[in-house]
Amino acid sequence: MVFRIPLRLFSISLLTALAAACTGVGPTTGLFRSSSPHDQYGQSLKTAKLDKTALGADWLAAGERALRDSLRITIPYRESGYFSENKAFAVGYRVDAQRGDRLLVRVETQGQKEVQVFIDVLALESRQRTTPVAASKADTNVLAWEPRRTQTYLIRVQPELLRSGRYTISITREPALSFPVQGRDSRQISSFFGMARDGGRRRHEGVDIFAPRGTPAVASVSGIVTGVGTSSLGGNVAFVSDNERGIRLYYAHLDRWNVQNGQRVSIGDTIGFVGNTGNARTTGPHLHFGIYGFSEGATDPLPFIRLGRGPARQSLLADTRLGDSIRVSAARTAVRTAPTADVPGIRDLPRSSALTIVGGTSTWLRVMLPDGLTGYVASAATESAARPLRTLTLPNPANLLDAADPTAATIDTLPTGSAVEVLAGAGAFLLVRKPDGKTGWLTGSGTAGNQTRR
Repeated sequence: MVFRIPLRLFSISLLTALAAACTGVGPTTGLFRSSSPHDQYGQSLKTAKLDKTALGADWLAAGERALRDSLRITIPYRESGYFSENKAFAVGYRVDAQRGDRLLVRVETQGQKEVQVFIDVLALESRQRTTPVAASKADTNVLAWEPRRTQTYLIRVQPELLRSGRYTISITREPALSFPVQGRDSRQISSFFGMARDGGRRRHEGVDIFAPRGTPAVASVSGIVTGVGTSSLGGNVAFVSDNERGIRLYYAHLDRWNVQNGQRVSIGDTIGFVGNTGNARTTGPHLHFGIYGFSEGATDPLPFIRLGRGPARQSLLADTRLGDSIRVSAARTAVRTAPTADVPGIRDLPRSSALTIVGGTSTWLRVMLPDGLTGYVASAATESAARPLRTLTLPNPANLLDAADPTAATIDTLPTGSAVEVLAGAGAFLLVRKPDGKTGWLTGSGTAGNQTRR
C-alpha cells in the first residue's frame, strides 16, 4: 500500500533520511554502499520507508520508467524541459556510441533552489537487461565518460525530490585521445583502418596521417613509452602504453625518436618526428598511427582521434511553453521515439488530441499524453489548447475529473445545463474549461448536449 502524506511532512522525513544516509552510524556503515549517487538516494528513501509514500514511490518508479521508455537521440543534441516539486520526474535518452568516443552530458538548471541532478549511464545489453557503466558525482550536474564498447547506451537524468525548475540538457561527443600529429587533425588522414595491403595479403592496422618531414608526432595520452626500436615494416617505431584504457599506441615510420623505453610522457609530449622509414620509403612522410588492446589485436583508431561534432545547435523551446497544454492541429500526427520524421510512429493521434509539453526543441516537442505515454511530435502539427474548440452545454450532471481516467479524483460536480469550453480530447474523454477557468476531464458519454463551435 502506498500512503499519501503532506508535502511538508514528506520534506522533513526526506531530509532526516538523507542526513542519516550521509552521516551513518554503527559498525556496518559503508559496507553496503550503493554504486551511484542515484542508487544511494533511492536507498535512503527505502531505509526511511519513504518508498511507501506516494511521492517516494513515484520517484523510484519514474527512474525505472525513464529507462524503459527512453527516447532515441543523435549526438550532438540538446533540449529544454521542466520538473515540478509536486511530481516525480525522470527522462531517459538512448544513444549509439563507439569505443573511442568521449561523451559529455551537461544539465543546467534554473530554479529558486540549487538542484542536485543524478546522471546515470547504462549499457543496453538486451531488451530487458542493462548494466550501469557511469554516474555523475554527487553535487555535480556534469558527466563525462568513454564507452568501453560500441553499442547502445541509456542516459537517465533525474532530479532529487521537492525541487522545481527549468533545465537544459546537452550531450556532445569528443575524441577520447588527443591527435597524434602536431598541427594536424583527422582531416589529414588519407589511409584508413582495414584497407588492403600487399595485394590483399594483409590489412592496414591503423591510419596514415600525412605531414611534412620533421613534424612532431606527439603523445595522445599520458603513459609509458615501450618498444622503441626498428622494424622492416614500421621503420623507426615506438609504443606508448595507456594503462587506464588498456591500450598501446603505435607510432611508425618516424624519421627519428625523441623518447626512450620506460620514459613517462604526458599528452602533447613529442614521441618522435614524422618521416617515411620502413616500408614507406616510396611514399611521402606520414605517421602510421595504430591502437592495440592489451588482450586483443588492432582496433580502429579513427573513433579515438577524429574531430568532434561540435556543440549541440538545436533551437531550444521557449521557457514559457514548458508545461503548456496543446492539441494536435493536423488531421493526424504521429508520436515518435526520436525527434525526427525518419523513425516510425509509436502512436497516431487524430486532430484535437490532448498533449502536455514536457520538453524538447522549437522543432520537436517532447510531450506526454494523458495516459502517460511520452514521445516527440512535430511542433508544426500542434497548437495551443488555450483557445476553445467549441462550447458544450451538459444535458446531465457530470463529474469533472483531474485525469482522463474513470478512476481519477473528482475536482467538481457540474449540474445539468452547465456550459464548458472544450479544449482537446483523449479517447472517450474531453478536456474542458469552466467559466471560472478551472480545467478538468469529462467522460464523452452524457456530454452530447448543445454545442456551439468557435
